Amino acid sequence: MKTVLAFGDSLTWGYDPAGPGRHAREDRWPVALADALGGRVEVVSEGLNGRTTAFDDHLGEADRNGARLLPTLLATHKPLDLVIIMLGTNDLKPSVHGQAIAAKQGIARLVSIIRHHDWSLDAGVPEVLIVAPPPLCETNNPDFAAMFAGKIEESHMLGSMYADLADDLECGFYDAASVAKTSPLDGIHLDAANSKAIGKALAPVVSLMLGL
Repeated sequence: MKTVLAFGDSLTWGYDPAGPGRHAREDRWPVALADALGGRVEVVSEGLNGRTTAFDDHLGEADRNGARLLPTLLATHKPLDLVIIMLGTNDLKPSVHGQAIAAKQGIARLVSIIRHHDWSLDAGVPEVLIVAPPPLCETNNPDFAAMFAGKIEESHMLGSMYADLADDLECGFYDAASVAKTSPLDGIHLDAANSKAIGKALAPVVSLMLGL
């Protein structure tokens, strides 16, 4: 059976904007992806609330720097056939970095980590699929609105930037904004329907990349 690592933030973890809380397991996009692939692929979900691509954020109870944690996760779950990266939203926080270009550079760093990892035990280098998260939207939630103040426009830049990067690095690419929108309840997270939509939409892309 093929193995896929879904490496992401709260959108991958399944944060429910109506809660706050966590979506039911079947409503999280990595589970929806595995279901859409008919059990032919094991999808390992590694989502962490607040995770960045490659930047420190000391406000959380866990290390949120994706570049620092990714090598350990690759070693934990290898061999892997595909790594899906859906990150970048948290890089846009003014307290973290605040610019879409930083997220693009962070994604490039993650791809480099994957490709230069010690893939021993006869494990080949996995394919990489870069997924641009749905952009932020307007919200009346005061905390989240302040947390990402003025960053809606930057979030809309991630799709085109990631597409160009994926082309340059010869990775797969998918723009989640083509099937999902963030919830106005907090402007950042996905309701259950939009979360599941991403998993279902990724299924044919993943199937093609894995040669299923």
